[in-house]
Amino acid sequence: MRRLVDAIALGWLGVTRRPGRAVMSATGIALGIATLALVTGIPASGQADLDRRLTALGTDVLVAQASSATDDPPKLPVDAAAMVRRIGPVKDASAVANLGARVLRTDLADPNQTVGIVALAATPDLVEVVRGTVASGTFLAPAGLPTVVLGSSAAEWLGITHVDPTRPVRVLVGSTWLTVVGVLAPTPLAPELDQAALVDWSTAQASLGLDGHPTVVYLRAEESQVEAVSAVLPATLEPELAGMISVSRPSDALAAKRATQGTFSALFLGLAAVALVVGGIGVANTMIVSVMERRREIGMRQALGATRLDIRLQFVTEAIALSTLGGAAGLLLGCLGTAGFAALQGWPPVIPVVAMAGGFVGAMAIGALAGLYPAMLAARLSPTEALRT
Repeated sequence: MRRLVDAIALGWLGVTRRPGRAVMSATGIALGIATLALVTGIPASGQADLDRRLTALGTDVLVAQASSATDDPPKLPVDAAAMVRRIGPVKDASAVANLGARVLRTDLADPNQTVGIVALAATPDLVEVVRGTVASGTFLAPAGLPTVVLGSSAAEWLGITHVDPTRPVRVLVGSTWLTVVGVLAPTPLAPELDQAALVDWSTAQASLGLDGHPTVVYLRAEESQVEAVSAVLPATLEPELAGMISVSRPSDALAAKRATQGTFSALFLGLAAVALVVGGIGVANTMIVSVMERRREIGMRQALGATRLDIRLQFVTEAIALSTLGGAAGLLLGCLGTAGFAALQGWPPVIPVVAMAGGFVGAMAIGALAGLYPAMLAARLSPTEALRT
């Protein structure tokens, strides 16, 4: 035990003797550990946010729409939403209809540059069904007024991110001017609504040529019965063309992000491992140079009775000390980076303790391996040869 304590003291003394060199040597290890901390902490924080969103939004929303290999898919029934509501486990349903109209801020704008905004007819219950929220203003009123609500992206593209009732703003939908009464926050369960201008259904029928047939039906069902509802939904909407009705579950798309995050995490973990190995090589090079510079010190210790094991322990512990310093600095940088990035994204910061501890232990192990060869070189020196230089 005494031998180990002496080796640790001498190893630490060797590190503090040349602080500049120690910092440069530990930088490679620090970068590797910081990378490891970031590539485990950031995806973990993102997944925690995704789990939180899925819990808050639920997994009970389904989307049904007609699909076809041609450009003319079959139309859904006029009373599609009412038909869906009659399915036992369905809690609520709402429909939208694509109006095929351009949405412009002014009639002087180029009608060919509409930035992908889609005009949709909608009813007041849509926002509740898709669990959307109004960021500014209000949603469509039941009174059937000539109003429009903008999705988050559509509002940004049109430069209307805030609604002031005292200063109404109008947009041109097709050939009809409509007053903007609200702007939606991003809608995770219906991201297509972010690029949409939602027009009151009655207004769309009266002024924009809507024939009453919806193009998409959104519904909420009891979570335990979602699969069963999904199975009967196509036949409910179109008994003769059930194969042309596609049903999707938006929460599945959100959950699929986990697999993507896992793939990128594995890639970056590989990069972190490479950085650690490079850092270990840097520590090994530093220790070899240190052995060559301290030959006289090694000879003096041997002349005073130090064994080859004592010499080996001295240089191995010095290499471990360098790696430990680098690992601690890397962990600090990684944790701060993870917390900062999570704060910018609005995520709950998550620090994977097991991964961090494993990385720190790995850094110490790499330091020990990096110090083996220099320690063996130092132990092979004979006292007379070492003192002669």
